[in-house]
Amino acid sequence: MDRKPEPAPLLIACALGIEHLALRSGDRSGADGPVTVLRTGMGPKAAERSVTRILADPALREAAVLATGFCAGLAPGMHPGDLVVAEETRDPRGTTPCVGTELLVKELVRAVPGRTVHTGPLTGSDHVVRGHERSGLLATGAIAVDMESASTLHSAVRTGARPVAAVRVVVDAPEHELVRIGTVRGGISAFRVLRAVLPAFFEWHRSLLLPRR
Repeated sequence: MDRKPEPAPLLIACALGIEHLALRSGDRSGADGPVTVLRTGMGPKAAERSVTRILADPALREAAVLATGFCAGLAPGMHPGDLVVAEETRDPRGTTPCVGTELLVKELVRAVPGRTVHTGPLTGSDHVVRGHERSGLLATGAIAVDMESASTLHSAVRTGARPVAAVRVVVDAPEHELVRIGTVRGGISAFRVLRAVLPAFFEWHRSLLLPRR
C-alpha cells in the first residue's frame, strides 16, 4: 500500500506581536503537517532578514509561505475587519504572483462568515501610508498596502520555488484611518478575525499536496 506523501511545512509570517498572539492562540487542530508561525518584526528589511534566515533551515527548505497580519485598505468602502487576499504582491523589486487565491477566498468566507473578502494586488511600503498617498497607490491598481507581505514573498521565492500567498485583515481604510497601530489592541474585530482565519490557511496548505523530496 502506497504511503500518502507527507506535505511540505507551512510557514506563516507576520510582523507585530499582536498579530503573532492572534495566530498562536487560534485553533491549530486542522493543520496537515508542520506549521511555523514567525514574527518577522516591522518593515520590509526585517521581513526579508527573518524569512531568509528561517528558510535556510533544512526542515523548512520546501515550506509553503503565507504572509498575514493587518493592512491598510486603499479602496473606498473598505472597513476594518474586511479581508484582503492578494492576487500578487508588489514592491520596487517587482511582482510576486500568489497561489490558490480562489481557494483562500472560499475558505475565508467559510471561516469568518459575514466578512467581506477583497482580492487584488497588495502593494508594499517602507512606512505607514497616510492621506493622499492612498489615492496614489490605488491609482496603480493596488487594493491594499502593508510593509511586509511583498518582502516576505519575494524573499521566499528567491530562496527556492514554493507556493506563496498573502492574506491581510484591514485595520485602516480611507474612511477609517487609525491614529496609531496600538488602537487595534483596544478595539475592533481585527484581532478576532485574524485569529479565526487559521482553518482557511490550513485548507490552502492541504490543497497544495507538496511531498517532501
